[in-house]
Amino acid sequence: MKLVLVVNSGSSSLKYQLIDVGAGVLAKGLIEEIGSDAARLRHNGRAPETRPAKDHAAALAWMLDVLPNASLDGLLAVGHRVVHGGTRYTAPTVVDAAVEAGIEELSPLAPLHNPVNLAGIRALRAQLPDVPQVAVFDTAFHATIPAVAATYALPVDVAAEYGIRRYGFHGTSCQYVTGRAAEYLGVPAPNLVICHLGNGASATAVAGGRSVDTSMGLSPLEGLVMGTRSGDLDPAVPFHLIRAGLDPADVEKILTSRSGLRGLAGVSDMREVRAAADEGDAGARLARDVYAYRIRKYVGAYLAVVPGVHALVFTAGVGENDAPLRAEVCGPLAHLGVELDEDANREAVGPSTPATIGHGPIPVLVIPTDEESEIAAQAAAVARGVAHSGPVQGR
Repeated sequence: MKLVLVVNSGSSSLKYQLIDVGAGVLAKGLIEEIGSDAARLRHNGRAPETRPAKDHAAALAWMLDVLPNASLDGLLAVGHRVVHGGTRYTAPTVVDAAVEAGIEELSPLAPLHNPVNLAGIRALRAQLPDVPQVAVFDTAFHATIPAVAATYALPVDVAAEYGIRRYGFHGTSCQYVTGRAAEYLGVPAPNLVICHLGNGASATAVAGGRSVDTSMGLSPLEGLVMGTRSGDLDPAVPFHLIRAGLDPADVEKILTSRSGLRGLAGVSDMREVRAAADEGDAGARLARDVYAYRIRKYVGAYLAVVPGVHALVFTAGVGENDAPLRAEVCGPLAHLGVELDEDANREAVGPSTPATIGHGPIPVLVIPTDEESEIAAQAAAVARGVAHSGPVQGR
């Protein structure tokens, strides 16, 4: 077996999967409320367990307690999701002290993510010292974005000094989906517009199998409307709020935690927004419409960026499960060659395999994402000392 443990550390949570790269998931779980005396673990669908977990090291020790010892003895690698790799890390990387320091240096670009990603790495390097720890960076797939798309029109010296450029995120998901689309369409290097729609949301233009533009930028705040993030807005808005007397930290919290669907509708879950909209709530209706309109704008822009698009792809929690949203996005795009099949769209809710929901000049697909298996594949390839060349076999 080629076993890889995949770890995704959040601010107060820890997701993990034990994956046989040739066969699939052997075990998985989620630990929530890390930092409290009542942390909660859900493992392999069992009833939740509760116990203190003061930090990520304690949570990871708990994870190791519930995973089968025989499997851990045969680990090929541990693959860690790391949100920001900057321009320094553009491929999966075996972690040593220098890489740890590099991830820490990039933390100002992802202050909510890189520190906790690093905490997980450090804890498992200590607890599994003989197993390679591999960092897989969310930004890496977007390293191919050309300068014309990555560059903000700022003074060159300022941008260089502070590392300001478009980095992009959701890259691991987009890389997986690109590979699956290539298999499904029979096109080795497809041209795609990918809509990764979840609590975080982004659109990505793919040409020849490579990312050439994406809606998220320096941080995951730019672009589409999200669960709690504003997405695109006039850069003067933060200055206006600060001049009005708000503290910069409060402004950042407003834009990242109190905006998006939550700001417009009072709730951040699209299912709740849609239910409220269906009951006539005006704020929820506006939130739903703004959300879909912003996606539609980016799809139109990326159809202009990538000629000869092989497919428009929806993925992630909202993209895979919200058929009405897909109709709201695609319905007004018929003049651009996007024609939805209403019956196929309704049936493709949570599909386990790629599904075609539109047969116009630009096919529309729903492709379930699987970031964990992509991380496992990349981590295994690095641990074996070979370049990752495609999706995991046996999916």
